Amino acid sequence: MKKNILLLLSLIVAFQFSTAQTDSLQWLDLELTNYKYPYEVSTLKLDIQEQSLNMAYMDVKPENYSGKNIVLFHGKNFNGAYWKTTIEALTQEGFRVIVPDQIGFGKSSKPQHFHYTFQQLAKNTKTLLDTLDIEKTAILAHSMGGMLATRFALMYPKVTEKLILENPIGLEDWKLKVPYQPVEWWYTNELKKTAKGIKSYQLENYYDNNWKPEYDQWVNLLAGWTLNSDYKTIAWNAALTYDMIFTQPVVYEFKNITAPTLLIIGTRDRTALGKGLVSYDVKKTMGLYNQLGKSTQQKIPNSQLIELEDVGHLPHIETFDRFIKPLVNFLKA
Repeated sequence: MKKNILLLLSLIVAFQFSTAQTDSLQWLDLELTNYKYPYEVSTLKLDIQEQSLNMAYMDVKPENYSGKNIVLFHGKNFNGAYWKTTIEALTQEGFRVIVPDQIGFGKSSKPQHFHYTFQQLAKNTKTLLDTLDIEKTAILAHSMGGMLATRFALMYPKVTEKLILENPIGLEDWKLKVPYQPVEWWYTNELKKTAKGIKSYQLENYYDNNWKPEYDQWVNLLAGWTLNSDYKTIAWNAALTYDMIFTQPVVYEFKNITAPTLLIIGTRDRTALGKGLVSYDVKKTMGLYNQLGKSTQQKIPNSQLIELEDVGHLPHIETFDRFIKPLVNFLKA
């Protein structure tokens, strides 16, 4: 009898925790129309791959506009909203800041079928810049955005004035160590995601088990989608972009970048795709940003490296002041 009562009490506590967790989340629609970005959002219609898609973006032009532009590329688990403090700082310095949500992310369209390539996403971004009559710009990119920015800089060297890569992924070719998994495998994994799991991943991999309340919003922007009955659409697009990242390395082409480049690297970062699919010994060799920053700087001509000790995957969130100073100095040099 006592055992049954204890079991019942534990179930009630678990249910209350689960309910409280769900109640704290904001249900999000597929294009985040019920989530407010820090600046006004516009959309560009793209007729590509035999469908009409919308690319959302923020275009923030300061009163003291210097004539200089910068485009911010988000990472895979994020969207343009997390650049808020960076946008504020750069506009104060006179830069016009353009922040797109790539197709499949944030407030942009989530297609049912799409052939994701970094070339296609780069071309979409170039179309946006053409629409805004921007001929030259600096590019700042984080995480997956670093792979996209590298491709953009290679495709459009005359447009790319300067390139800044903040803890980019793709500094190593994971295909050499991780067994290939089909899109369906990534899709199944995405369908299993929960708010608790997303927070646990970020806590361990982004913040070294040091959580701050302001990090909750970045969990909610992903977890809020899991409450949507159409979450499978989000999951499918996420699976397709995982496949893009895994199968389209840029590491072999760093030597061809011509733009002056700055690497801002949090050396505590250990991000690597597919670490859960390899042995412990192999896992230990992956995502070593304290080494990858140095080796990548040697590969990219005319590049500089700023290493941020004891900083993880998100310098512009975790330690903004240490991130923004070298960025502005580089842009103004």
